[in-house]
Amino acid sequence: MTESVWQTISAVYNFVMDNLLIINIFLSLLIIFFQRRNPQTVWTWLLLLYFIPILGFILYLLVGQDFHKSRMFKAKEIEGELKYAVRRQEENIYRKKLRLANPEMGRFKDLILYNLEAGQAVLTDNNDVRIYTDGREKFRALTQEIERAKRYIHIQYYIIKRDELWKEIEKVLVKKVRQGVEVRVLFDSMGCRTMRNKDWDRLERAGIHVAEFFPALFGPLQFRVNYRNHRKIVVIDGRIGFVGGFNVGREYLGLDKKFGYWRDTHLCIEGAAVTSLAVRFVLDWNYAAKENLFLEDKLFEIPQYVRNGHDPVQIISSGPDSQIKTIHDNYLRLIHSAKHHVYIQTPYFIPDDSILDALKIASRSGIDVRIMVPCKPDHPFVYWATYSYLGDMVAAGAKCYVYDNGFLHAKTLSVDGMVACVGTANMDFRSFGLNFEVNATIYSERTVQRLERTFENDMTKCTHVTRKVYDQRSLLIKTKEQVSRLLSPLL
Repeated sequence: MTESVWQTISAVYNFVMDNLLIINIFLSLLIIFFQRRNPQTVWTWLLLLYFIPILGFILYLLVGQDFHKSRMFKAKEIEGELKYAVRRQEENIYRKKLRLANPEMGRFKDLILYNLEAGQAVLTDNNDVRIYTDGREKFRALTQEIERAKRYIHIQYYIIKRDELWKEIEKVLVKKVRQGVEVRVLFDSMGCRTMRNKDWDRLERAGIHVAEFFPALFGPLQFRVNYRNHRKIVVIDGRIGFVGGFNVGREYLGLDKKFGYWRDTHLCIEGAAVTSLAVRFVLDWNYAAKENLFLEDKLFEIPQYVRNGHDPVQIISSGPDSQIKTIHDNYLRLIHSAKHHVYIQTPYFIPDDSILDALKIASRSGIDVRIMVPCKPDHPFVYWATYSYLGDMVAAGAKCYVYDNGFLHAKTLSVDGMVACVGTANMDFRSFGLNFEVNATIYSERTVQRLERTFENDMTKCTHVTRKVYDQRSLLIKTKEQVSRLLSPLL
């Protein structure tokens, strides 16, 4: 029996090796013609297939394919269309009545209208936005707001780790359930792979509703790295909403020796924009949990209280379920609209050609372009690809900085102290097209200038990457950069 098995394996191996060229051509045709892709990405996959035959195609099936994309998100897409069909009529009326408090803000009116049309993102002008850059402060505020919950708590994170931070949050959630508050937790299967089934079962036994986004095919074995839900949203009673870069884990409190201090940016929004976050959560929940929360009107009731906020905000989202890259387009439009400066903080700086060209043009046109990235990698290939693109910007005259005070995970882009886009989306291919993301576009001088003052304070904890510094990097670093940049469309 054993001999027969080995003979079969040997025969298959010999067949593959004898016909390797034909098989490779066939697989290449599948990659080229099976679906529409960015040509740069196609060529990268073909190169990988050429150098690593067969195995390269297996990698493609695991991390690069989107054969079932249209079918996967069909229900999600329909649900979104049904929900926004009525709202678009309201937006058309609202568009004609649009008034901005600051006349200078008028040059961003086209961006507001774009978000209304492309992303069904209603502009709300009565928000109060709090900014958190420290994990301890953010989670302290989050816990306090959860304690105040009266009706419901909706929590969505890409990463939740089974450590002391989550245990503390879980304790408060269980307490609120016992008080009659409805609690839902939506998690991403890949991001929460360190969690165990018993952890989620414990929540459900306590009365907490739990849903898993895009579950793994083989339990803890995660092969589907695309189409991850990278959003971080918390909505409490339709009154308070949190969105930004922090996940749930001890490293986000600065307790992980590998990363040290964790520098991130998270927003707490109070005002009408919270309803947009509530809708965003429900759309994701409906897809993952296979239920329709839109039937529960209480989840979208706007609380009756006096708002003192003056921050206009649009909640924008993007993902592989849409052909329109709303967040990418917001970044691009903001860069093009800059007259004085552009400030960017991102852990991964792997822009596509349109973003890269826009930043180069801005810098060479006299715009003060500043880009800040972390000094240490959480993903080595991504880090060295980032450093490579940073070199392009240094050559174009931009001011580039490496944050030395721990790990920089903030995702912010601000322009001229007037408009900022803050949220979960990195400046890379994955966030632009493969992950589900959500950002807040803020049209408020007072809030945006607070963000920019924080950026400028961070500069004092950075190494300025000048042309001289960049050119002095070692041959090993140059090699790492080239290899990582070659693979950047796949990262």
